[in-house]
Amino acid sequence: MPATPTPDTLDADAIRAHLGALTASFDVRVIPTCTSTNSVLMDAPPPEDGRIHVVAAEVQTAGRGRRGRQWHSWPHASLAFSALWRFEPTAPVPAGLSLVAGVAVAHALEHLGVQGVQLKWPNDVLVNGEKLAGILVELSSGRDRKPAAVVGIGMNVRLPPGTTIPDQPRVTDLATHVTTVPDRNQLLARLLAELHALFTTYAAAGFPALRGAWQQRNAFADLPVTVIGEGQAQTGVCIGVDDDGALLLRTDAGVTRILSGEVSLRPADA
Repeated sequence: MPATPTPDTLDADAIRAHLGALTASFDVRVIPTCTSTNSVLMDAPPPEDGRIHVVAAEVQTAGRGRRGRQWHSWPHASLAFSALWRFEPTAPVPAGLSLVAGVAVAHALEHLGVQGVQLKWPNDVLVNGEKLAGILVELSSGRDRKPAAVVGIGMNVRLPPGTTIPDQPRVTDLATHVTTVPDRNQLLARLLAELHALFTTYAAAGFPALRGAWQQRNAFADLPVTVIGEGQAQTGVCIGVDDDGALLLRTDAGVTRILSGEVSLRPADA
């Protein structure tokens, strides 16, 4: 019988090696366990030294998604990391940041040969309608400090057999969609490189420069959807996003802009 493959272990030196020419742009830490990688960077922001600070963890005991939901992960089967991005005061933060991150994740997956990558406003990455990754953006700023955002990304790499996730009936993993699952250190480096490229564009030109890339992958383009938030649910046809990342919904009353990230988007008949 063939030997069981040894699970790859996250390693900061290996990640830096895969970053190549971008190595000096990042400070990478790998920790065995934490409550959430976003919390690590939010609770104790690292010094402003010109680098993008990254924290990856093998295990999160309280990984967070949007609207207080838990993000589930498994040792050696998931990828969970956060990066602290600082912007100049003139940069267009925060509008559209989670959408830009979504495009970066999509680029990385497509580079690996994944087909059918879709983006669900404002922060989910799907493959053929099933959730593969999620994004959580939290803003951080203070007196005499540059505006900053902590961008957390969780990705299912190899889900254990029979896995079910509460509130997520349709999930998938990277192993389902590629012939060979990449080493997670290489995968993380690829994601960081894509984020670096797109966030550089975003800081210079704003979301309009990347809006078309998001629209091309809109999971609900021209489909009837229901938007559920704190108030009354709204139903209409999803016609994409505006130049500031707002969701555009065509309703009987005209086009409605949805700005709040605290909403759930689902098919209208769900």
